[in-house]
Amino acid sequence: MEFKIVQKPSKKHNLYIIDNVDQLRQIEDINEQERSFSENAFKGEQNAVSINQYNRYVFINYIKPKKTDALTAEACRKTGAELTGFLNRQKLDEVTIINLSTRANASYLYAEGMALANYQFLKYRGEAKKLTNTLKTLSFTRQSITVNELNQLQVITDAVYRARTLVNEPLNYLTATQLSKEITLLGKEAGFKVTVLQKAQIEAEKMGGLLAVNRGSILPPTFTAMEYKPKKAINKKPIVLVGKGVVYDTGGLSLKPTPASMDRMKSDMSGAALVTAAMFSISKLQLPLHVIALVPATDNRPGENAYVPGDVITMYSGTTVEVLNTDAEGRLLLGDALHWAKRYNPELVLDFATLTGAASVAVGEHGIVCMGTADDNVKQAFRGSGDRQHERLVEYPLWDEYGDMIKSDIADLKNVGGPSGGAITAGKFLEHFTAYPWMHFDIAGVSFSMSKRNYITTGGTAYGMRMLMDFLMNYGKA
Repeated sequence: MEFKIVQKPSKKHNLYIIDNVDQLRQIEDINEQERSFSENAFKGEQNAVSINQYNRYVFINYIKPKKTDALTAEACRKTGAELTGFLNRQKLDEVTIINLSTRANASYLYAEGMALANYQFLKYRGEAKKLTNTLKTLSFTRQSITVNELNQLQVITDAVYRARTLVNEPLNYLTATQLSKEITLLGKEAGFKVTVLQKAQIEAEKMGGLLAVNRGSILPPTFTAMEYKPKKAINKKPIVLVGKGVVYDTGGLSLKPTPASMDRMKSDMSGAALVTAAMFSISKLQLPLHVIALVPATDNRPGENAYVPGDVITMYSGTTVEVLNTDAEGRLLLGDALHWAKRYNPELVLDFATLTGAASVAVGEHGIVCMGTADDNVKQAFRGSGDRQHERLVEYPLWDEYGDMIKSDIADLKNVGGPSGGAITAGKFLEHFTAYPWMHFDIAGVSFSMSKRNYITTGGTAYGMRMLMDFLMNYGKA
């Protein structure tokens, strides 16, 4: 998707945004009859009008305030997404957005919804050319968007597209090794450093969690570290992102059922895709932040040498873990990565993972379960970012009693805590490997969509990436 600024409204297809019917008088593209029709429509329940002038369309969208400013912003995105469908059905390739409303960022919000809804993954479709959306360009008049907003919109949209594509790729292409190669390519393009540890180095480091999960696979694991360090970073100690990189999860010997479970498990590396896309955005936007991202990656299979329920493994930290369920594998490789993060003496560590079905059951596809030890001001900032981007958070407690549920009789910990409180006991397991301010985001319910809804397309969603970028772009600001 291309975004550009133009001097004046197009002589072709234009989208006007208003929040007062009097602003219809400013639209020179429509006659008095069309103006009267639009005014009557907006006085009713309509918030969008399409006027077919035969040689072009004039679209007028009316912003009607919701209960909160954040909900009004989300309504703008959704209206934009709906318009994208119409534009593609009509085989239109470009539209110019003119903001006449009093909401300064209205054009950005509409364009964001339009662009995100326009994403497609057609790599494996025989009729890809025929199926490709026609909409290619969103233009803005000068008063409708700033140059900085335009750049941000371009970068964030590109990053979401790339994250979604990584999630949508199947295992027979996106192995752990290929994931590390994709990250390396993105690092070269955006300008951040990438270091990849191969299996021999992972074994030398004694990353017992990652290696245990990998035992059932004939494919090697990788551990990828990304770093962006500008000369004038405002944080003296780095922010570290950690993304779960299970490129496919069969459940191991604790085998998952196939329908509505294993059949979508190529998405179990959504956390890795999210933090990689965030690093791409951070570098492209040249944020004044020192940020490191870690991606432990493998597939989880029931091969002939697979780890089994009852095994005791030694993590990278030296902690021993009794494995009672091989499908609770994400926390094992994340534990290694969280311990690795200690070497950076980080200011804040944020992990993103499709970790538990319990989180998905609790919140569904409408929010992220989070928990952590970071200060309240960090948590409040994330709540604000989640609300603004409509990638909302539900915080769970980390009470000591949940830690008691993962105590083992024969090892330091066990990797599951029982039938209840599963999202929290998984978080308590991760907390054991931290010694710094930390937040955990369980994106299991939101990372992959089985159907299209507004600007959330089928497949990988990159849900949480825009929230994270909102948090980072506002980091350190009063």
